[in-house]
Order: sequence, then C-alpha cells, then structure tokens
Amino acid sequence: MPLTVSLGHASLTGPRARNEDFVGAVTPEGAELDNKGLLGVVADGVGGHANGREAAEFTVRSLLSDYYATPDTWAVPQALDKVIGAANRWLVSQSARRSETAGMATTLSAVVLRGRRWITAHVGDSRIYLLREGQLRRLTQDHVWEHPELKTVLSRAVGLDKHLSIDFGEGELNEGDCFILLSDGVWGTLRDARIQSLIESHPDAQEAAFALADGAVDSGAQDNCTALVIRVSELPRDTLRDSLARLRELPLPPRLKPGQSLDGLEVLDVLHDSRITLLYRVRMPAGGIAVLKTLHASADLEDAAALAHEEWIARRVTDAAFPQVISRPSRSHLYYLMSWHEGESLKQRLTRGHRFNATEVAETGERLLKGLATLHRLAIVHRDIKPDNLHLGADGRLRILDLGVAAADGQHEGERFGEINNPGTPSYMAPELFQQGAERPRANESSDLYAVGVTLYELATRKYPYGEIEPFQHPRFGDPVPPTRYRPDLPEWLESVLLKAVAREPERRFETAEEFLLALQRGAHRPLAVPRQRPLLERDPHALLKLVCALSLIANLLLLLLILSK
Repeated sequence: MPLTVSLGHASLTGPRARNEDFVGAVTPEGAELDNKGLLGVVADGVGGHANGREAAEFTVRSLLSDYYATPDTWAVPQALDKVIGAANRWLVSQSARRSETAGMATTLSAVVLRGRRWITAHVGDSRIYLLREGQLRRLTQDHVWEHPELKTVLSRAVGLDKHLSIDFGEGELNEGDCFILLSDGVWGTLRDARIQSLIESHPDAQEAAFALADGAVDSGAQDNCTALVIRVSELPRDTLRDSLARLRELPLPPRLKPGQSLDGLEVLDVLHDSRITLLYRVRMPAGGIAVLKTLHASADLEDAAALAHEEWIARRVTDAAFPQVISRPSRSHLYYLMSWHEGESLKQRLTRGHRFNATEVAETGERLLKGLATLHRLAIVHRDIKPDNLHLGADGRLRILDLGVAAADGQHEGERFGEINNPGTPSYMAPELFQQGAERPRANESSDLYAVGVTLYELATRKYPYGEIEPFQHPRFGDPVPPTRYRPDLPEWLESVLLKAVAREPERRFETAEEFLLALQRGAHRPLAVPRQRPLLERDPHALLKLVCALSLIANLLLLLLILSK
C-alpha cells in the first residue's frame, strides 16, 4: 500500500494590503512517491521590501518542481539543499541588480514525507509542528534577532545572504501524524494550545487549515495568515530503510555446489569466489539463466548491509550498459539476482592474447563513456572501472559490471554502510586518491574518468601509464609514459586523448564523460593539443634551487683547487 495522506491549505491576506505568503504541495504517485515522497512548503516573503511575494512564490515553485528533478540516489536533505541553494543564489543576484528588488527574500519551511520517514528543511520564522498522539511538538527553531523597536528581525532567510544555512530535521512517521506548517501571522497570533485545539476539533485537513487561518485573522493577526495541514492516514509496508533492515536479517546461504538449489534456483557453476563475495550462474525456475550474488558465511552485518546497498543502487541503473537486477520478492537467504550475458571480460580478451587496434580502443572508449555518463547523471561513482569489470557480450554490447564499491551521493538517508571490497584497484586509481591524511579527496567522477583512461591505455599497450601499482604501495607520479613507446602504430590523436585522460593533475583531465566522449568521436578530425612532457620546473619546483646549489658547490670546489694549487 502507498503512503496515504490528506492535505489542506489556506492563505488569507488579513489586514495587509498584499498577501506575501505562498503555499504549495506536490502529491506524486507510484515510483515518484516511493523515490521522492510528498513535499509541502510554506514561505513568507520578507515584509517591508519590494517583491516579497515574488520571492516567496519563486522559491516555493522552484522547490516544488526542481526537487523532483534531482537524482533518486540523492538523500532528501541533499536534494533540498541543492534546490533551495540555487533559489537563494538567484534571489541574491536579483537584489544586487536593481534597487527596487533590494531585500528580495523569504522564509521557507518544507516537509518531505517519504516511505516511513519525515524530513524537514527550514529557514526563517515560519514554523513546522507535529501533532502525534495528543502531543504538539515544534520541529523548527525561529531564525530571528530581537530588536528593541521591531517585533523581530530575521537572521536567516532565502535571498538574504549568498551563504545560506538550512536547518534539517528527520524522524520516523507514525500513522495518524499531523504536520502543520504555519506563517508567523498564524503562530504569532494563536498560541500552541489553540493550534492543537483547532487541529483536533477539525479532523478534515482542509477544514483544519481554514480554521487556523480564519482563527488567526479573527484573533487580530496583523500579518498574512497561511496554514498547510498534512494528515498521515496509512504508511507503506516497506521503504528502502526497512528493506535494508529486512535483507540484513536474512541468513547467509551455505556454500553451494553445481547441481544444488536455493529457492528453486539451480546452481550451474561458480563464476567468482573472492574473500567475501560469491557469484553463481543459476537456472531460474522458468528456465532462464541468471547470476546470483551472495556472501561467504564469514561475512558480518556490515558486509550484509553493503550487499543490500549494492542491490539498491543496481536497481536504479536501468541502462542497457549494465546488467539488470531480477526481482525476487521472496528470498529465504541473503542474495540478489542479475541478468546473465554470454561473453567475456576485456581482461579475459587481453589474457588470451587479443591485440586491440586503435579503432577498437576508441570504439570501446565511446561505449564505456556513454554508460558511465548515465551512471554519473544518477550521481553514482563506480570507483572500480577496469578491464575485469567491462564485459563484451555475445550480442556485441559492452556492459559495465560490479557496483559493489559504487558510491551514490547521500543515499540511505544518512546511514553510512561499509563496503564489501576496498574501493578501487591501485593501478587504476587517480594519483590524488593516494594522498595521506584528512585532506585526501574522495573518489568522484574525475577519478572514474581517470580509470577509463588507464583502461584504454592498457587495452592499447598492455601496460599502465605510471607502471603497475601494488596494494598498500605509496607511489610517486611523474609524467605518464607515452603509449606510442609501446605501440608506435597508435595515431597521434589517440595518444593525445589517452595522455589527457591519465594526467596526474585532475584539472588537466577531462571534466566530464561527455567531454571525453567528444574527444574520441572527433578523433583525427579535431585532435587535442596535449603537451607530451611538463617543464622541469613544473615537475620539480625545487629543481632551480638544486641546480643553483650544485653550480655553487662546483664553483667553490674549483676555487678551492685553484687556491691549493698555488
């Protein structure tokens, strides 16, 4: 059953000449409700300034539309922060552009109900309340400074400052919960006890919203009065969080041999056996072939959470460049199923002696980058691109395998799961990922593109641009070896592309998969201009000092010999 709510809203001008409040909500259905949830927002344009109403309406409309355009893999707070931050920057730019729009700002209070969780985002002095089992609780804090001549002065608002700090809150949903979003015209006039009384005496959400706004006006409110009421009737049976918890509680299957079965899945052979994970090729009850991924019996709860995380990410990647997850609602043990494809990995092709020519390298790169671009648009970083994880099917399609160490921005609503394997293979990891200390950067889209460059370099040369790097090694990176040293037949344009892709400094590489792809597609028609070797002073900033010291030492020795010879 889906999340079911009733919703009501009211916005009255009151004694003001103009209503500067704005209220809105989106109640999606189906997958969008599951992935993004319901969103309700109240905003109050800053009074006494031009375009306060415009600021409130623009911010609410932007949030209601743009939030649902963010990747499903983003956590709700991250998505809200991105969208509200963009609205804030636009309002600040408008304030700086013309004197008549100076001070164009608004408060903002938003609530997202997704699955069995609620998340709030708040800036300013509008408020969010939660009424649960007869107890009214305020979920937000007012961002105001006390002023001797004015009632309050906002310390934070959307559009007030280019550096916007948003308060986020989060909690579990209960059936019967009632969320109340109010502008200060309502809560500043009605006390908490009256707010609760009006909500409890009006079970219908729309009637409750009108009662709050009318009650504030009748009680002498001196501001616009806006109320949004959301009553939770039914909760869904399962959410991602619940699904992960359920999967982690399943027992691990025993070690299986060909011919044995699990939940009607007949094991044909073992495809992969690592320290923690196991992959089997299995026959489905209906006769199809699939891949079953599970863990060794020695795996712990963190490993189980990581496997559930991997399945969650894989379900969201529906592009043909990736194996697809096969739904298996009823499972007696911890595992998940993926589509099976005949063929071999690119590493296997290299091992059996296949020599990739320049055309094959470029075409492989194009197909790989198209798939990786899809992944990056979902805000997912693969973190382990290499020939072992690239599969060329019998159907001629290149597929990207193994999302076991993939990272999606902010997934799992704040939970941080461990990883089944170490993230990345040393020889394909970008130089900056070897930095030591707290400032070591995290793997990102740039490091994925670097791994693509190393992979194509290896396909062309069977070598690595900086040599093979062993685990736990702390390498020093100079200039990459030009691939034509190993393959003189490679065209110059392809060498330029590869050297740019594996440059030591991130700023010298391709910024996006699309830029990398364009360079391969243009090929010799519009070749890149890439310096083959950096100047000595750039490679070693202390080289000049070393040279001066060496010359000085030689000069002193010659002078000493001259003195001693006399």
